[in-house]
Amino acid sequence: MLLVRSPRPGTNGAAVTGKGFTGAVLDGGTRLLLLLGAPAMLGLLAIGLRLTFGTGREQPGPRIPDPDDPTGDGLLEEAGRVTTQPAAQELRGRLSAAGIRSTLARDGGGYRLLVFRDDLVNAKLVLSQDGPG
Repeated sequence: MLLVRSPRPGTNGAAVTGKGFTGAVLDGGTRLLLLLGAPAMLGLLAIGLRLTFGTGREQPGPRIPDPDDPTGDGLLEEAGRVTTQPAAQELRGRLSAAGIRSTLARDGGGYRLLVFRDDLVNAKLVLSQDGPG
């Protein structure tokens, strides 16, 4: 037989049986903490994850053309210009033989030899020398 007594002082209104508490009844402060604390904790977690993994200004975005750079070559500078592809390939081979990295860009009726800014002076020197022959 289960005997239910009235709540004892200090038990926060929990019903007490002969074997102990049947369940805790939460007071107003604890209920408020559970109702507001859980969403607040989720909000703080969301903000923390956003700051850790979110996109920010330091993340690379899409490449936007520079209006002050009419060629749009970025880090590359034009070292020379020729009208035919075989001539461009031959000049690029001379740059490669001198240890200068280069690339070709088609431009209207010709080809442009592009090198990094640091290699521009050396590339122009190599290209100004007479080729084999």
